[in-house]
Amino acid sequence: MPTKFSKIAAITATFAAAALLLSACGGQPSTGGDPASGLTGAVSADGSSTVAPLTEAAADLFRDVEAGVNVTVATSGTGGGFKAFCAGETDISDASRPIKDEEAAECEANGIEYTQIVIANDGLAVVINPENDWADELTVEQINTIWAPESEGVVTNWNQVDPSFPDVPLALFGAGTDSGTFDYFTDAINGEEGAIRTDYSPSEDDNITVQGVAGDLGGIGFFGLSYVEENADVIKAVTVDGVYPTVETVQDGSYTPLGRPLFIYVANASYTDKPQVKAFVDYFAENAVAVAETALFVPLTEEQIATATEQLATLG
Repeated sequence: MPTKFSKIAAITATFAAAALLLSACGGQPSTGGDPASGLTGAVSADGSSTVAPLTEAAADLFRDVEAGVNVTVATSGTGGGFKAFCAGETDISDASRPIKDEEAAECEANGIEYTQIVIANDGLAVVINPENDWADELTVEQINTIWAPESEGVVTNWNQVDPSFPDVPLALFGAGTDSGTFDYFTDAINGEEGAIRTDYSPSEDDNITVQGVAGDLGGIGFFGLSYVEENADVIKAVTVDGVYPTVETVQDGSYTPLGRPLFIYVANASYTDKPQVKAFVDYFAENAVAVAETALFVPLTEEQIATATEQLATLG
């Protein structure tokens, strides 16, 4: 992103790094405020359907602290969220990938300065129908065979992925093009962001992918790890190159190439000019570990917290 927009206002950076440090303690959410303070107003968030459950969990917990603040969370996908954010329409953009150069340029053109905060970790899970008993273990190469652009209209059956697999038609479901999950998956599996076969059922709503995979024996899809835990009765995740996606394998880096950090982007003007936004973002960051655990995500690592501290030191 442009250099001047990479810099964070000192006050905002101070809260972000300090809040991330507090989050390392885990435990119960900090109240961090007075329920009778009388704080009112709206906080608007939009973006990644993967990150949305985190923001929603933070909003639910925050309601016990500031009942007069209304936090709304929309899910237009990471790309859609950045469009609204850079147009000045939202206070927070939920993102499952870092902002792109062209998105940062749009924010700059519109005078939107922002702060990026790593709020949790996630693993992208490759999921199949629970009745599928042949594909519990897949390699990155096999996943690429299924999803590569050149496989469109060519690889249509599980027995084309591996001759030992049965004669069952593939039914493909996954994230839409506005999703950071889409960008991340295509880059990690197919080697180029946006490179994917188009004969699949895309959606910005991961619940649609769950329903699709659950309803078809040959179903296969991809989305954030949290949706696996929430829907364990109707879909199942596969191992990728012998590693199963879990909190531990995402945090220790062994679940590659599908482990990733998750972000919120905060409009600096919203943070400084709207007390309700400042209060919510402070609460979210201070309680990041508790929020991640509530929403079934992977909490921040000590290294991520240390990085935030180092970034703060460079501004001193």
